[in-house]
Amino acid sequence: MRTIETTSLADAGAAGLRLAGASLAGREGHWDIAISGGRITALAPSARRDGGLVLPLLADIHTHLDKTFTASRMPARATSLFHAIEMMQADAALWDDADLRRRAGRGLDRAYRHGTALMRSHVDWYGATPPAAWTVLRGLADEWQGRLHLELASLTPLDLFAEVGEAIAGEVKATGGVLGAFIYRNNDLEARLAHVFDLAEKHDLLLDFHVDEGLDIEARGIDAIVAETERRGLSGRVLCGHGCALSVRDPSEVADILARAGGAGVGLTVLPGCNAYLQDARAGRTPRLRGLAPLHEARDAGLAVMIGSDNVRDAFFPFGDYDLFDAFRSATLLGHLQPEDWLDAVSETPARWMGRSLALVEGGPADFIRLDAEDLTDALSRPRADRQVWRGGRILTDHEGEQT
Repeated sequence: MRTIETTSLADAGAAGLRLAGASLAGREGHWDIAISGGRITALAPSARRDGGLVLPLLADIHTHLDKTFTASRMPARATSLFHAIEMMQADAALWDDADLRRRAGRGLDRAYRHGTALMRSHVDWYGATPPAAWTVLRGLADEWQGRLHLELASLTPLDLFAEVGEAIAGEVKATGGVLGAFIYRNNDLEARLAHVFDLAEKHDLLLDFHVDEGLDIEARGIDAIVAETERRGLSGRVLCGHGCALSVRDPSEVADILARAGGAGVGLTVLPGCNAYLQDARAGRTPRLRGLAPLHEARDAGLAVMIGSDNVRDAFFPFGDYDLFDAFRSATLLGHLQPEDWLDAVSETPARWMGRSLALVEGGPADFIRLDAEDLTDALSRPRADRQVWRGGRILTDHEGEQT
């Protein structure tokens, strides 16, 4: 790693230090970053050019900690979304408190050490009473406060809401969560969806949907969500994840629904890893369709567009390590993104959606990622480039809170 000017890294939190000549994501030129007492005390233009690349910490708004690290227990590779769902539901018989805590804790630890500061995990929920995963993850959220902020979103099939929705919404409200549903070609879609919105308004809950996660051009869940959001004026409170069907629908239809979604203040989370892996999957055949929602068109239409890790090492996606920067790299390649224009999709945009900010500012916390790279393109081209995660003006090591 490149030059760090300081009297002693061990004393950095107290005595202060200066990172000289860093390239700062989102800003032109190079910068000297002064740090003292765990905060950024000054940002000044620098004549040096050898300080590496500094990024804000990351916000992963779409994960599944209840399912994570179960891939080794899967009997086969999933050949479709619903095949993966079947295998995960069978594996759920093994989800006792110890199993959930071990797997989810491992995920949180990996995310934290890669530079994630904020995370939302969806939790499968099929009955009136909270699943064990909800209780375990709430406990982990408390334990990780101050290091990684974890919020939870319930994930329930839309057709179950008539029976258990009121109980779920009440518990989600009581425990500070987000209300979510899985929507894909449901009968009586508009009425069932309106009931979910009724519950969200009654309990003052944010909404986060898994919607149209497939390649059926008849999937119209997002249309119904946008219409309901428009009707109720819930700008900034409704998030749609996946939207794979938008990749195969008529372009004029897509343009119209995205324009309405942008006007209604609906957000979109794109999940490049899982969707590219699972969509159009057939044994012995190269996939033609990758299910990537239209990122460029959505942002141009005014939507807040975010990128998430989604599933990590489970039936849906047997790879990953909660490295959101790696997910950003995948999105850049699959979506032909200009990286400097899209870094906020894994940082400040999802952070704001969760009511927080990760911006690097004078007076703010000295929390950031520092890569041994000239700029963002260089960093994405060399995924093994040295990475330091700084929290409170100190570099994370293999042991929590210690200094290299």
